[in-house]
Amino acid sequence: MKEYGPDRIHTIGLFGHGGAGKTTLAEALLFASKALPRMGRVEDGSTVSDYDPDEVKRHASINLSVIPIEWNGNKFNFIDVPGYADFRGEAAAALRIIDGMVLVLDAAGGVEVGAELLWQMAREANIPRVVFINKLDRENANFQRTVEQAKGLLSEAITPVHMPIGSGANFKGIVSLRKRKAWLHHNGKDGAYEIAEIPAEIRQEALQMADGLIEKIAMTNDHLIEEYLEGGADALSAEEIRQGFQAAINAHTIMPLFIGSATTLSGIPQLLDGILDAIPSAANRLTTAHDLRNDDDYFLEGKADEPLSALVFKTLVDQYVGRLSFFRVFSGELHSNSLVRNARTGREERIGQLFQMRGKEQMPVSSVSAGDLGAVAKLADTLSGDTLYSPENPLRLRSVNYPEAAFTAKVTPHSKNDLDKLGNALHRIVEEDPTLHLGRDIQTGETLLAGLSETHLNFVAERVKRKFDVHFDLAIPSVPYRERISSTATATYRHKKQTGGAGQFAEISLRLEPLPTDPNRADPLEFVSEIVGGVVSRSFWPAIEKGVRESMVLGVLSGHPVIDVKAAIYDGKEHPVDSKEIAFKTAGKFAFREAARKANPVIIEPIYALKINVPDEYVGDILSDLNGNKRGRVQGMEQIGHSRTLITAHVPLAECQRYATDLRSITQGRGDFVMRLDHYDDVPHSVAQTIIANSKQQHDDDE
Repeated sequence: MKEYGPDRIHTIGLFGHGGAGKTTLAEALLFASKALPRMGRVEDGSTVSDYDPDEVKRHASINLSVIPIEWNGNKFNFIDVPGYADFRGEAAAALRIIDGMVLVLDAAGGVEVGAELLWQMAREANIPRVVFINKLDRENANFQRTVEQAKGLLSEAITPVHMPIGSGANFKGIVSLRKRKAWLHHNGKDGAYEIAEIPAEIRQEALQMADGLIEKIAMTNDHLIEEYLEGGADALSAEEIRQGFQAAINAHTIMPLFIGSATTLSGIPQLLDGILDAIPSAANRLTTAHDLRNDDDYFLEGKADEPLSALVFKTLVDQYVGRLSFFRVFSGELHSNSLVRNARTGREERIGQLFQMRGKEQMPVSSVSAGDLGAVAKLADTLSGDTLYSPENPLRLRSVNYPEAAFTAKVTPHSKNDLDKLGNALHRIVEEDPTLHLGRDIQTGETLLAGLSETHLNFVAERVKRKFDVHFDLAIPSVPYRERISSTATATYRHKKQTGGAGQFAEISLRLEPLPTDPNRADPLEFVSEIVGGVVSRSFWPAIEKGVRESMVLGVLSGHPVIDVKAAIYDGKEHPVDSKEIAFKTAGKFAFREAARKANPVIIEPIYALKINVPDEYVGDILSDLNGNKRGRVQGMEQIGHSRTLITAHVPLAECQRYATDLRSITQGRGDFVMRLDHYDDVPHSVAQTIIANSKQQHDDDE
């Protein structure tokens, strides 16, 4: 493949709901550009972009893949992006490095939930967008209905620049509304076509749509609208229409809608030509970089003679080969066998042989220049989202805005052999997928894995089993309940033990006071001594504190830790021979337990703040579920975006551990949410009794 400058490189994401035909479209683009001698099929597992064994098995994309082609003196780096919400991390990575988006819609399915969510992500990222209605040769294909749905659910700016000649089995060609000509298909399903006049049976409708398009284009400046009003569409030259079209796209008043069928190669050349008009090249993309020397931001113009800045947007991990890091060079050039630095770690990375990728195929190159994509193997400390720069010019690019984890499960290995390999396997898979988070609950000792959904984590379990031969189960984690005291109380405890030799003696008086509940408090105990007169030597105070802390770990009601308490020793006694640290530790332990029982202890639970983004029509169902089933407290509602509402609520963790699944069910997958720990609050009495009973049962079982 030739080398291209930034003005000839376009990086385009192929987005859409699962099953809309993105991977088949990628095959069609490869074939139409003569990069492939024949098209592969998703059903056969023979496509270029779906090469992972999990993708072949599921007949669906799981990882993003890079598909470069050459077309009319330009290079297109197409990114085939998974369409299912469980793999939105791949979509987020693609959105960070693309110059524009092609949203693929199924002409029979219309605007499905995945397309709507991906469009919303692209809108928030301010990415140029075009639409491609695919599968017009499919039974039940409906061009007009799909266009109306796209305008209603996505954007009124979506504007057809093509219309179909027939549909389903009678799909015979495409009308260019800008050129007022028809492209009639040949019967060979090889993409060949001939230019002809618009068929008489649809000519009037086509010309009406063409006039509407030209009027929308003319609205871009006063000169064009004046010419249009005086002489109609015929008064504008082809060059004026082209320039006005690009101006309207840049102003976001027109988002072009193209049509075709990837399986028959219909409309593929026209889509490629349309992308050249609609989506700017890498040379037109300004990128903000942060200068690490003077702590200042400035714009990079994406030129080869600027300082090197490259962003790693994807990492693949193989237990035998190691890491393969995919990157985009935003400025400068990255060379094989060179040294760079990582902006996150500050450490040097040695760059070995560079590759350009086509699916799983690695094509060696000597360098990758501004605007282009590449890959490199075996970087030591570099992960997705990291910036690589030349040592002389330290720069950091904005990282990838990955979606937050919404579902957490505890991980239980099947066997000791699995346990031994579990940690390494999970760390490797987290390197591949930054939407995963691995942790450990200090209180319960459970290994926790968080991801985007229950389905996402089940897929991860299958992937770890296949790649690393590690087997484990996933289950809902234990809720980290806590206990607190609600009043001040005192207790005096004497520990006396005589066993024939040296005995043990300690007596202390302890006062407990509640502290304000604060989930950010680093230490749950504030320990002080109010001893006067030396009745208990200072050397025994740490032992008393240690005993108090040991008692706090097990609580007094349900076996959960006590937090937010102040403990003060204010009196006591010691023996000149029998007083020892172990005696005062024991006294501290039991004095705390007695005082805590008097201090009206209560169980408290973590309360999470949820921000729920849903279409307006589901607001009532969401509120009913929160108030009726989740013990939630709605804090507010705010209208956002296109017919969507943001609901904020406080919900106990015990009720929302499966909320990712519940929300998907209520909204048919059209809702989204994030959740964060907000505070702890008292558990209702009926719930507390159940927690205490369960704790007692577990204690009895353990014995």
